[in-house]
Amino acid sequence: MRLLALIAALLLAPPTQAQDASGRFDYYVLSLSWSPTWCTAEGDASQARQCAAGRRTGFVVHGLWPQYERGWPEDCPTDARAPLRHETRGIADLMGSDGLAWYQWKKHGRCSGLSGQEYFALTREAADRIALPEALRQLNRDVMLPARVVEDAFIEANPDLTHDGITVTCRGHALQEVRICLTRDLEPRACAPDTRRDCTGSFLMAAPR
Repeated sequence: MRLLALIAALLLAPPTQAQDASGRFDYYVLSLSWSPTWCTAEGDASQARQCAAGRRTGFVVHGLWPQYERGWPEDCPTDARAPLRHETRGIADLMGSDGLAWYQWKKHGRCSGLSGQEYFALTREAADRIALPEALRQLNRDVMLPARVVEDAFIEANPDLTHDGITVTCRGHALQEVRICLTRDLEPRACAPDTRRDCTGSFLMAAPR
């Protein structure tokens, strides 16, 4: 009876989830954050450097995220060397702050199978491969836009991109991020279904200050 009870308990127990393993993933998402939205929500209160008046910061790299075809790994154990302080400072021009760079390494970079230095180099390479639309870079007034217009602008600037490979997210009723799906070799690809969640309707795209 005890054996039958033990088997029954094991059958009823929820399945254990395998621990995410460094280097085991399917593709990347390059996440580009629209700085004016973040500054209004958080950055102004903390006097973040990227939010200072006159800097006119538009898109910054939020992160380069390893993805599964369904879901994503995070906080992976790894033996790869963590980034040194000067390496996190060295990518702050791209990511807005060295604090964000360190956080992205801990949560996402350790799952890449790369060292901190290699992960930041790959993040910069991914960002360099994506041309920012000139019309959005030069935005000088607040506008209301649907996600499709932002996607069209990125595709015009990057003809290899497709609508299935770009996701536009919102924070409230304001543009939050543009997320671009890339292969492990940083070539454009379609996003997996769980990554495609565009904003509905129109949202505010506030002009950089």
